[in-house]
Amino acid sequence: MTTTDTTPHILISGGGIAGHALALQLVRGGIRATVVERADAPRPGGQAVDLRGASREVAERMGLMPGIRARLLHELGLSYVDGAGRVFGRMSMEDFDGKGAVAEIEIARGDLDEVLLESLTASGEAAPGLLALRYGDRITAITQDADGVDVAFEHAPAERFDLVVGADGVHSATRRVAFGPEEAYSTYLGGYMAFFTLPTPADVEPGWFSMRFVPGATFGIRPDFDPSTSKAILTLRVPRDPALRGDRAAQEALIRRALEGAGWHAPTVLAAMPGASDFYFDELARIDVPEAANGRVVLIGDAAACGSPMSGMGTATALIGAYLLAARIAETPGDPAAAAKQYASDIVPFAEAGTKLMGGGIERMVPANRFEALMSRAMTGLMLSKLARPLVKRMFAANQTELPLPVAATDRVRTSPVE
Repeated sequence: MTTTDTTPHILISGGGIAGHALALQLVRGGIRATVVERADAPRPGGQAVDLRGASREVAERMGLMPGIRARLLHELGLSYVDGAGRVFGRMSMEDFDGKGAVAEIEIARGDLDEVLLESLTASGEAAPGLLALRYGDRITAITQDADGVDVAFEHAPAERFDLVVGADGVHSATRRVAFGPEEAYSTYLGGYMAFFTLPTPADVEPGWFSMRFVPGATFGIRPDFDPSTSKAILTLRVPRDPALRGDRAAQEALIRRALEGAGWHAPTVLAAMPGASDFYFDELARIDVPEAANGRVVLIGDAAACGSPMSGMGTATALIGAYLLAARIAETPGDPAAAAKQYASDIVPFAEAGTKLMGGGIERMVPANRFEALMSRAMTGLMLSKLARPLVKRMFAANQTELPLPVAATDRVRTSPVE
């Protein structure tokens, strides 16, 4: 092996939520971790993510809650508006006990990653030699045998590791190299999603994520932690077009066609789009990998299982997966392959829950035409009325799977009490 049986060297491909959470738990457990990220620096921004159930418990066990609470979004709920900006339905966090579309714990993805990086940096400084963060590089080849994994990089010299972890998202290069082509695991879900930062319009209510239905799309504005900025969040219901990938001009053109004449703040959103430095656009896809471990290569987060952003569970599953894998490696440091195999079994129920789409998918979430847009407005107003609220509340509760989270040896590093 490349290291002693008690100190394996783990390579993590992907410097996002999953990768940083895994590295944090490994270093805390005395295990050497190297994170390689193709971007030149940590990626800021991103849409809001929520923590509830098992993912919140993981954050508490990892001691992340003080940092998370300091960056919580001021979330009051979700409101639906018409073309003139008039509200015709509300789903407040309070009325749904934090179990509706908006949870009690909501934080921007970039802010959560910052919390993780702060803890990871402190842990690395406290344990010299256990942590390496490499930006601006990526894996190009993986060759494994019974004793380890040889990895080639685009820039750094080739190196040998005891285990390679793909935490590099929906379009995982690690999965492609070690498991097979993306097409074998990806299912197109009927549309695309985009989001980016814009100045908060004066009439957007603080704390409310405002959303509008239009034919073929939904678009909304969600205030950030800094109330002077917000996220524009768009979902487009269109056939798949592979030519859109990597072509920002074509992506923006598609969005412009979808929002033309859409009323409310469509012109504001479109005006801010060209200059947005954090513009994100990708297809809505489900990722299903039957077995998350392949010998000494293992996948976590969206690389292993993803219901698309429509599920709202990507970050939750990433945190849970990182926690479970780190715990298994800490239990059997001399046999990382066995740890990976056990993790692959542990994560199955959480992954299955994380790929469920509340509401039945894009056909229910995004109207296809003007008639469906009008029906969506009518049904939303009815379902969020005071009379129907108890029924809708029960529907949301029934769709939330509460799964038991095993106690891990790495819990000894907890730095804040469970709330």
